[in-house]
Amino acid sequence: MAARHVHLLLLISAAAVLVWSGIGPYDRATWVAEVLPAVIGWAILAATYRRFRFTTLAYVLAWWFGLILVFGGHWTYPRVPVGEWFRDAFSLARNHYDRFGHFFQGFAPAIIARELLLRTSPLRAGKWLFFLVLAACLAVSAMYEFIEWWSALATGAAAEAFLAHQGDPWDTQWDMFLAGCGAVAAQLLLGRYHSRAVERIVRGQTS
Repeated sequence: MAARHVHLLLLISAAAVLVWSGIGPYDRATWVAEVLPAVIGWAILAATYRRFRFTTLAYVLAWWFGLILVFGGHWTYPRVPVGEWFRDAFSLARNHYDRFGHFFQGFAPAIIARELLLRTSPLRAGKWLFFLVLAACLAVSAMYEFIEWWSALATGAAAEAFLAHQGDPWDTQWDMFLAGCGAVAAQLLLGRYHSRAVERIVRGQTS
């Protein structure tokens, strides 16, 4: 299948899931807050598609991370069924779906940040690229935690579903730590494959 067809399929399926998630969500305000980052991210990638086409790997990861946010928005993170199943099956103290989401908050953006730096700066694969990608992902995670904090200050108890702390006083630290783990994992697991995909797309070949 041609890369453009894959990209179109990702866009159509993302739109379909987004529409589904907006039908009878658990809490409408929480749904808006949770899906908004996914919608913004997808919209930016779609709007810049002709001017700056990313590798298919980057689009797949952006699609996957967006779906995680959309599912979390539909049910709210503490109520996502797959997280409840794992909680009950393994006798866990909480629904860990939000932990999964924050891991991918580092994993997916790491590849996007890595590609931007490889294609728009003098940086090449190596220690400095690895460090700067990790720093960028941690900065994004910290900014998201600031938004959650400001939301809590503005709305009080009404922000609980959005915050998804589930009684954990260290939830904010866990969120940023897992985003950092995701950024490290993405670079270690996919770095070489991604570098080859970037080389192909720079040469004008399919990604």
